[in-house]
Amino acid sequence: MKYEWTAITESETPRAADSVFQHLVDTYVSETNKTASMWQAIPVQLLDHSPHNKCNTIRTILVHQLLSERRFFSQFVGIQEPPVDQLLPTGDEPSVAEYIEKYVGLAKLRLPQFAEASSDWWHQEMPFFGGLKRERIWTFWRRILHTSHHRTQVQAWLRLGGAEFVPAIYGPSTDVQWDEADPTYSIEAADRGANESD
Repeated sequence: MKYEWTAITESETPRAADSVFQHLVDTYVSETNKTASMWQAIPVQLLDHSPHNKCNTIRTILVHQLLSERRFFSQFVGIQEPPVDQLLPTGDEPSVAEYIEKYVGLAKLRLPQFAEASSDWWHQEMPFFGGLKRERIWTFWRRILHTSHHRTQVQAWLRLGGAEFVPAIYGPSTDVQWDEADPTYSIEAADRGANESD
């Protein structure tokens, strides 16, 4: 994916103490950047938009992302997180930029902790919802999927709300194209590499 703005640059991405886990650090940066780019595209007039009265507004989704990511990483992964009263922007109707600042700032605090972690730490079981126990690495990937889900919610709400520009999630879209993109929209594309031998 190509975005016009990068919230966390490659130079800000720490190296994992155990290189086997570098992909976790890199993926967390990548997903944070995608989410921040999606949020950056939210027009002020759509921040409190919902496509249906039974759906959360975009603002509620942003708040949930900030709060629930903190809960996952504090309670279920066991890293150091700021106090809950520091998670959200102040005021009754914070701007999109204020939500992004909080979101990216929190991600930058987590990165060194993920980078420093050992294999034993990642594979240690921790409590999860419903009295379950799950390895930290399992919960980390579960959180990545959860974040992707909410990013897609925002994308859909923007499209349904008539936003002029909506960023892509993982590949080219109506609004985002690039020369090297190779989307799989055909049987032929899906079959690439299937019959290739070493």
